[in-house]
Amino acid sequence: MSVLLQISDTHFGTEQTLVMAALLRLASELQPSLVILSGDVTQRARRAQFDAARSFFDRIARQALIAIPGNHDIPLFNVIARMFHPYAGFERVFGPDLEPEWQDEQLMVLAVNTTRPSRHKDGEVSAEQIQRVSRRLATATREQLRIVVTHQPVHVLRDSETHNRLHGHREAIKAWSDAGADIIMGGHIHLPYIAPLHEDHADVHRRCWVVQAGTAVSSRIRARHPNSVNVISRADPKTVFAERWDYSAERDQFHRVNAHELNLDR
Repeated sequence: MSVLLQISDTHFGTEQTLVMAALLRLASELQPSLVILSGDVTQRARRAQFDAARSFFDRIARQALIAIPGNHDIPLFNVIARMFHPYAGFERVFGPDLEPEWQDEQLMVLAVNTTRPSRHKDGEVSAEQIQRVSRRLATATREQLRIVVTHQPVHVLRDSETHNRLHGHREAIKAWSDAGADIIMGGHIHLPYIAPLHEDHADVHRRCWVVQAGTAVSSRIRARHPNSVNVISRADPKTVFAERWDYSAERDQFHRVNAHELNLDR
């Protein structure tokens, strides 16, 4: 399988020029076959911010891009737009499909729109969305790595972040893992981590991993967590490597800080 690059929470409007240039250099070196953009593309869903994002991703995602909106990609202060045309800006630059899919012989990626215009930050996954994704996962072949992408996280490591978990996360984890999901990706909280859902959830009976991304290029970083992206590659049908790459201002480049070996059930 070729390399996948997960980028999240770019928050265009708060982007940093040097970090963007470094990420473009990394993408040029890795040549990812797919870039996964897991939401919060812009800071305030403004036209100029979406245009800047589209221009950047046209350069970084040379082969394929799959993108979903985050809560910041819905207008906050324009109440009329939020009520009647919440995704107009996102759709103008990334297309009308808010839950895109991408697959080849070795990969299936299913994206889920977990934003809700009626909510400010919280995400939600409906029973219909859970069932739809489960049905699609059930059609995957043994050879395909199966990834589900949400914006808000289905699993957190800190008690202080439990309020940021996706509403419906327990039902989603159980159903998607049962249906064959290997990885559930997310963003939103700007904290990168990888965790085994099958160890933390008693009702998950096969290996399923959560892969969370930090903020890729925004100045809105968390303490002790610099800008970062995730790189996914596959060693063999049963093994995936998930690498975290952080931006170093001293080096002016992204560098690999860790690599997790994710064993799959096959």
